[in-house]
Amino acid sequence: MRVAQSFLAAASIVGLLTTSSSLQAEPFPNSQCQECHGERGFSVPLKEHREAGKRALFIATDFFGGSVHGKNQCTDCHTDIEELPHRKTGLATVDCVSCHEKLADRNAVASKRRSSLLGGPPPKRIVAYTRDYQLSSHADPTIENNANCASCHTAHYVYPSEDSRATTYRLKSPELCGSCHEKALAQYRQSMHGAALKRPWKGDSAVCSDCHSSHQISDLKKLPAHRLITQGCGECHQDELAGYMASPHGQLAWHGDQDAPKCVDCHDNHEITHVENPASPVNAVNLIQTCQKCHTKANEQFVKYHPHGTIRNFEKYPVLWILGNGMAALIIAVLIFFYLHSVLWFWREKKERPVTYQHVDSRSYPIRVKPEKKRSGIYFQRFSWYWRVNHWVLALSLMFLVFTGMVVMYPNTGWAMRIVPMLGGLEILNNLHHWTGVIFMLAIFGHAAVVLIRIFRLKDFDWFGPDSLLPRKKDWADMKGQFRWYFGKGKQPRFDRWTYWEKFDYWAVYWGAFVIGSSGLLLWFADSIGQYIPGWIFNLATIAHGLEAFLAVLTLFVVHFFNNHFRPAKFPLDTVMFTGSWDLEELKEERPEEYQRLKASGELEKHLVPGPSKRWNLISHILGFSLLGIGLLLLVMVVNGFLTSSLF
Repeated sequence: MRVAQSFLAAASIVGLLTTSSSLQAEPFPNSQCQECHGERGFSVPLKEHREAGKRALFIATDFFGGSVHGKNQCTDCHTDIEELPHRKTGLATVDCVSCHEKLADRNAVASKRRSSLLGGPPPKRIVAYTRDYQLSSHADPTIENNANCASCHTAHYVYPSEDSRATTYRLKSPELCGSCHEKALAQYRQSMHGAALKRPWKGDSAVCSDCHSSHQISDLKKLPAHRLITQGCGECHQDELAGYMASPHGQLAWHGDQDAPKCVDCHDNHEITHVENPASPVNAVNLIQTCQKCHTKANEQFVKYHPHGTIRNFEKYPVLWILGNGMAALIIAVLIFFYLHSVLWFWREKKERPVTYQHVDSRSYPIRVKPEKKRSGIYFQRFSWYWRVNHWVLALSLMFLVFTGMVVMYPNTGWAMRIVPMLGGLEILNNLHHWTGVIFMLAIFGHAAVVLIRIFRLKDFDWFGPDSLLPRKKDWADMKGQFRWYFGKGKQPRFDRWTYWEKFDYWAVYWGAFVIGSSGLLLWFADSIGQYIPGWIFNLATIAHGLEAFLAVLTLFVVHFFNNHFRPAKFPLDTVMFTGSWDLEELKEERPEEYQRLKASGELEKHLVPGPSKRWNLISHILGFSLLGIGLLLLVMVVNGFLTSSLF
């Protein structure tokens, strides 16, 4: 008996030692934690002598096991527990953020080794949500009783948000958020969104997380929150958002204007009602007053503007649809014709100007050699200095207008949002754009005035002769002949001083200047003019201004560049707009009809000039390549903006 008792005593000691050893090891099995925390009613006093009630410490094992953290050990989160039973006070607050940040590092090895924390590769969205939370107002330590992870997700029963058991389930978010934001919840319950939530058979409705997001909560007085909420509204109201983003309102808001109208400024926020409700700020009886919050001179004419006007909805905006789609059809037709014209020209010239090959001693294979052009050393003056200066002013002002204008047209692109602060802000950007436009218009119409004055001084000027830029029958014949030449059905036409594509470029500039200039002036002085004309005129002006500018970019920086610089006969650069002169052999090749006409009349000698100096030729190449590079960069930006935001 004593032997048995001694054996049991020894066994008990060994057992105690073994248990003690296991308690010091990490992690502890969850089953040991559940011996206390798994008991219903398990709790501890909040203060001594039970003055302030109890703190419940019961964890429902089944519910925890089914949560996203169900495979975790308790000590994965409660890392400062070193023994069981552990001390009752002084335990560190669980740091959800640091744990989730570590998931990003584990992504690199997740494909080779399953994560010990979640049993698989961590979802990227968890990492993104954590980073969003850290930048949000809820993570601001200066705010008393601020929301932490457990405030919304609970501490132990974390389910995917699409699971109806989750406290963050979408339809539960009004009540969850309203536990802190009581006033907003009361307003929401009275709104059309809150009312619709109670009648699901009528369709879905917006809840807090749809507008404010779940983790990107920021100061409502600052611009990021305005953008986020506007985008949230657009999740349901996509057409309205598209129209807003194409309007000056959206463009200003995305460029940093704190006072630019956002959805909540016109439609109200938590108390939003249907537009037909007389209480709605955008109801017809309240619309003038609502617009006057920003536009103090707004009247009945002004409020006819369509803040969400788009060219995609014929039923609501028939005039905008007709103008927008009509101009879009024009853009497509012009681009198809001239892009095809350029491709065929490149193919034909490349075929007639083959690259030759020659053997070089240092190479084991032939290298490509481009044939040299014939040079006579005699130069023909094509443009005088004042026309060249006019062209430079026109080109530089146009490029700067494209730069500043496309920043406005595509405000939600990454490059546009970075450029505005670089230029000193929205007001400076607008001023630069407006006054550059004035210079652009002066360059164009100043040129026209000089040309007309010179023509009227020449009483015998032939308006449809070879020196005129007006279209004539020969241009039509030359264009047909050029296409026959493309397909090997005839010889290339003999061009005179101005070709049909140069005349198109010339008159397209005037057409573009009229459309862009008149629409630009309307938008510039909208507040003053808007008292006298219907507001929808400004919708038309916005569409015409943007689409015409878009067409100009895709023709000038592609077709014009090709015709004058990138085709095989000219590649890589024609410096005539800097030097003003062509080699005489180039004149014979490019304008044979003009050469023969001037030679026969004895006028050729009057146009012969010394060639440009080496220094000026070098400067011309530097300037020319710089302008080409800027133009191509602008083209890339515009294409990126189009792919990101489309057109209106």
